[in-house]
Amino acid sequence: MSTERPSQGHLTYRVPYADTDQMGIVYYANFLVYFERSRNEVLRSLGLTYREMEAEGILLPVIEAHCRYLQPALYDDLLEIHGWFSREGRTRVRAHCEVKRGETLLAEGYTIHACLSRETRRPIRLPEIFIPASDDD
Repeated sequence: MSTERPSQGHLTYRVPYADTDQMGIVYYANFLVYFERSRNEVLRSLGLTYREMEAEGILLPVIEAHCRYLQPALYDDLLEIHGWFSREGRTRVRAHCEVKRGETLLAEGYTIHACLSRETRRPIRLPEIFIPASDDD
């Protein structure tokens, strides 16, 4: 996964027992929940929340998800979750995520989101916060 962009959002998360399977390893699907937590923090770092975006009539449904698992996360691990966005055309955004324990990369991946009008459920242009100043159309 590309790490060209600096982390725009970051959170620390202690793995609770509820996140693990019988072997004490974080259940694989929970990493997508961690990705969601990361997206929320990235949005907040950009000065916006999902609630505010939805109030403005913008939806960001997930249309693709990918996770590459490198090392297991375990009960009581202290995880560092880093995220950032990159634009995928005019109406889509990629939310990148890395999950680390200390310096060890445990998982990395992304979700791709379509930008839709809440009213019509049709694609609309991404809000400007997702478009870096150096990007051209």
